[in-house]
Amino acid sequence: MEEDIDVTPHTEGLNGLSHECKPLEEITNGHSNHKPVMNGLIISHNVKEQTNGSAPLRSLPISALKQNGLLQTLAAGGDQPQPAEENVELEKAREEWEALENVQPALTEDSNPTPIISFNEALQYFQTTDLGDLLKNIQPTIRRTGLAAITHFLFGPPRLHRELLEERDLVFAIAQCHVDNSQTVHMRVLQTIYKRLIGSRLDCPRFGAHWENIGFQGTDPATDLRGTGFLGLMHTLYFVMDPETLPLARDIYKLSQHPTQNFPFSVMSINMTRIALQVLREEALSKECNRRQQVVGVLNDFYVATYLHLYQLWKTQQKTIVDSGFVLKEVELFAKKNPKQMLRRLEVFLKERRAGGVPRGTSPDPQAQQPSPSLGARAGSGQGKQRKGDALHRSV
Repeated sequence: MEEDIDVTPHTEGLNGLSHECKPLEEITNGHSNHKPVMNGLIISHNVKEQTNGSAPLRSLPISALKQNGLLQTLAAGGDQPQPAEENVELEKAREEWEALENVQPALTEDSNPTPIISFNEALQYFQTTDLGDLLKNIQPTIRRTGLAAITHFLFGPPRLHRELLEERDLVFAIAQCHVDNSQTVHMRVLQTIYKRLIGSRLDCPRFGAHWENIGFQGTDPATDLRGTGFLGLMHTLYFVMDPETLPLARDIYKLSQHPTQNFPFSVMSINMTRIALQVLREEALSKECNRRQQVVGVLNDFYVATYLHLYQLWKTQQKTIVDSGFVLKEVELFAKKNPKQMLRRLEVFLKERRAGGVPRGTSPDPQAQQPSPSLGARAGSGQGKQRKGDALHRSV
């Protein structure tokens, strides 16, 4: 009789992903062994949407109904109790329902939500936290020996300026940091990412299948952060909190929900962080960091530029989750070889979006996305980028 209870699935789930286990394992780059669960059911937390006679019972999972005796009462069917028994059972059910409401209050529009957090505020938390133990384990550059070391010294990219080494090391320390449920800042970052993508101002539970709706593989986002640590969340936070990049983040999120081109948004985002970290470790971003005299701001923009490149490939070439492993390798290779071009493409994209036109992001072909002459002057002055990174650099 359990099928008589109307449990409504969340319509924004990542449909069709649950059977594509192998590609998703490729997405996490071998960091997660469990199979993704992408089609979990979400029970609405908004009582207003479901209050209609006996409809409030729909906001509870069947297991809760079983535990409180409500399911048996509702599904009595042919074995109806006598009138006296019926009154007793109904009264008992009513009491249990009221007790359950007291234990598990639903979030309403009148609830006080957790305040969102800006990227700068979250960064300042890590800047003022003792990360000494984590700093001991970082590997900020590639260790080269022999001929490879000599070749890199003679022909490789310039070394990062000495005054930027501390900021670079902070980035890699954050990438070693795990999610701590007791830290308010950590929880605010998670809540902010969820609410900005979904467009809600209500908090969501720390654990639950709702995280799958924004592209995590299971009920706990922390399990997907192997290899990037908390930096994976920091980059997503930057993406959704910067007013210039938020529209792009939502465009990518919308594509991730496509009936056939869907992909796990957050897992893919973590892979963009992994690629950006590797490019920084290989010192391919050192020249740009030296020019702008910052590391965090450059890495943030490179993360967004990498996700933009993947988005353009995925959308224009109609990729699906089956192609994820190949696409990730292609994006990573291009990002490592063309870091400057990646950043300039992002400049072009954001400039044209600000101008109200259609960004030249319709084709991932490099020949179709040459930067405009006016952009070169802007990139040289660094005015737009300094706006995003000055405060970060000064506070490091």
